[in-house]
Amino acid sequence: MKSVKIKGMRVGFLALLSTMSVGAVLGQTDAPKYSNEFLAVGVGARALGMGSAYTAAVNDVTSGYWNPAGLLGVRGDLQIGAMHSEYFAGIAKYDYIGLAKPIDSASTIGFTFIRFGIDNIPNTIDLIDPSGNIDYDRITSFSSADHAFLISYARKLKVPGLQVGGNVKVIYRRVGSFGKAWGFGLDAGAQYQKDRWRFSAVARDVTSTFNAWSYSLDQRTIDVFTQTGNEIPANSIEVTLPRLHLGVVREFKFGSKFDLLAAVDLENTFDGKRNTLIKSDAISTDPRVGIELGYAGVVYVRAGISNIQYVTDISDKEQLSMQPNIGLGLKIKSVSLDYALTDVGDNSVALYSNIFSLKFDLFKKSGS
Repeated sequence: MKSVKIKGMRVGFLALLSTMSVGAVLGQTDAPKYSNEFLAVGVGARALGMGSAYTAAVNDVTSGYWNPAGLLGVRGDLQIGAMHSEYFAGIAKYDYIGLAKPIDSASTIGFTFIRFGIDNIPNTIDLIDPSGNIDYDRITSFSSADHAFLISYARKLKVPGLQVGGNVKVIYRRVGSFGKAWGFGLDAGAQYQKDRWRFSAVARDVTSTFNAWSYSLDQRTIDVFTQTGNEIPANSIEVTLPRLHLGVVREFKFGSKFDLLAAVDLENTFDGKRNTLIKSDAISTDPRVGIELGYAGVVYVRAGISNIQYVTDISDKEQLSMQPNIGLGLKIKSVSLDYALTDVGDNSVALYSNIFSLKFDLFKKSGS
């Protein structure tokens, strides 16, 4: 009976460990460059449909995520954006809401909230009672979720066409009642417009973002960890290293109805060689390309390419892989509805996801 009990606990706890990996890797301190990767997904169906080549193109409430300097493009008294998407056959849910409000003609403030998590995860650690009997009533559930809160500010400078912005970022990650982490970081961005060209630079986690993990495991959980050969997690610090995004966008006009936006972004990391298209021992660069064709400022068609890298197939041959993205947009007066067909990463087994986002402007009533 003792062996049955331990086996049951092992199966239950292995299931628990596999789900906890979404929010955090227990006790992980040796791979800081993968910390807070949920913030690399992106927000807004317009941006995702363009392959995330968006730091120079962004000019709305989603600037709080992509490039805070773009907040100066907000024209209403208050702009609100929201997005919901699901990944891994609906197991993981990703939600975003943003607010942006112009302070005056030269400055704008914004707020962004992001949550990426799995809810109702079965905790089968107590599936087998002390007598060795399976009791499904002993199954409980928990959530594993990552949260980000961003406060953004953007301002025009005296140099014509130049605007800058910054984020104060707070991270909160939680795995049920087992562990949680708080993190803090800063982002800085700039946009410069010259005729129909727009250039951008965004330094994310410019001072590095630190997540302090703390764990509160009860004696029962510690006993199961020990019996099943799992490492007991210890309080630790994770570090998200800086990234530099460089972007350029060009606007084209075709007659009085059609306009085209062509964008290129380069995401640069400095933590060693990664599996990106351009890489070296010092820097790795991930290029993204996107276009948007608009008609009469109402209907938009978008496409983009991202996640360009070399992969090895089953015959051990290296070939170029890339992730295509497409999207549609509809704007009626102050309301914009956008759709994108995209993926978290083409190197995963996850199916493509349908993403919808909504954006609308609120204006003060005349005379108020």
